[in-house]
Amino acid sequence: MDKLIVSSAPHIHGRDTGRGIMLDVIIALLPAAAAAVIIFGLRALGVIAACVIASVLAEFLFNVCTRREQTVGDLSAVVTGLLLGLNLSASVPIWQCVVGSAFAIVIVKCLFGGLGHNFANPAITGRVFMLLAFSSVAGGAMPVVVELEASATPLELIASGSEQLPGLWDMFIGLRGGAVGETCIAALLAGYIYLVARKVIKWYVPAIFVGTVFLCFLAATGDFTVALYEILAGGLFLGAIFMATDYVTTPITDSGRMLFALGCGIITFVIRHFCAYPEGVSFSILAMNLVTPFLEKWTAKKPLGGS
Repeated sequence: MDKLIVSSAPHIHGRDTGRGIMLDVIIALLPAAAAAVIIFGLRALGVIAACVIASVLAEFLFNVCTRREQTVGDLSAVVTGLLLGLNLSASVPIWQCVVGSAFAIVIVKCLFGGLGHNFANPAITGRVFMLLAFSSVAGGAMPVVVELEASATPLELIASGSEQLPGLWDMFIGLRGGAVGETCIAALLAGYIYLVARKVIKWYVPAIFVGTVFLCFLAATGDFTVALYEILAGGLFLGAIFMATDYVTTPITDSGRMLFALGCGIITFVIRHFCAYPEGVSFSILAMNLVTPFLEKWTAKKPLGGS
């Protein structure tokens, strides 16, 4: 063999390619993106498009400046931009979308060696950066397709003890305030079913994440309805389905993935229930990204005959 090819998984001789997996994720996110435009209007499309274009352009320019092989063709930058855009409010200024996307691609992904080498999910880290840097990212926009009495997001209403919450059906189909891609649970579940059917993600990771949050709130409040509101509100489904299942920043072992999802659920519950900040999904996934190497080490299977 004259030349050995070294690459991060999935490998060239596998059933799937990195580009193919990214394309599947993009397809799975399309229902949420379409629902975002329908619910929040063309402003949501502008936010999503700005994040996608800025992410691709940032990776392209970084590769040009560092004289590296172009990697925009693997579609990972498109996925990062799409996820970041769906995690933002429709009211976020476009220039902030560009800054957040550039941070996610250049600082979190490219400077660590590109796809397969980043220590944390770029979209999640980009959102956390924007939450800390720009006050406009906190909270969410209101739907343009319905008149709402309250202007706060459901999580903010729950935290304040308000009784003016949207109905559970409205929560499920997305007629409530929030980030553009997190509100329509029906669209997110359609993407979840597609990814599971395509064997891109493990079905139990989102189930454990969401189930842990539900059971924690059920145990803490004793109220089944409150627990339902907690899992339908915020970005829990978006984070659990599309970011807690990231190949690069989550454990490679089944038991490690389960512990990862369990930890995300517990941290989300603690932040929402005991802290002043109403949302905790982004912080929980980022925190568990940091302990992924330890989870992989603790759950690694011993080779046959190994001590």
